[in-house]
Amino acid sequence: MFTIQQIKDAHSKVKSGADFPKYMQDIIALGVTSFETFVFDNHTNYFGKDNYKVASEGFSPTLSIADESDVEQFKLDLKAHQQGKTDYKTFLNDCAKSGVEKWIVVMDKMTCSYYDKNGNEMVVERIQTV
Repeated sequence: MFTIQQIKDAHSKVKSGADFPKYMQDIIALGVTSFETFVFDNHTNYFGKDNYKVASEGFSPTLSIADESDVEQFKLDLKAHQQGKTDYKTFLNDCAKSGVEKWIVVMDKMTCSYYDKNGNEMVVERIQTV
């Protein structure tokens, strides 16, 4: 199975959201079937076959997630990030300001779903393949 170090190595090639599709292909090749990333400290739970799970460490200080969701602003920030206009740290801050608590990526569906603090789905996007 995969390790956090292997995932970090794949992630080190990501400079902006524009690199995300290639990153997805790299971690699928490692055996990742899904993952969930929490915005407040950026820790991620990675899942594989047979209930395999590893988790990355978060950072501190943590970010404060807005109580009120702003889906339209988040869509603008997401688009900017995907176009390579913002770095990852900026994207995390934008997520927090728009009330995004976490996102879940499911490899077999190639979807990334963003959720608010109440567990409401804010945006679901299809991940482009390379």
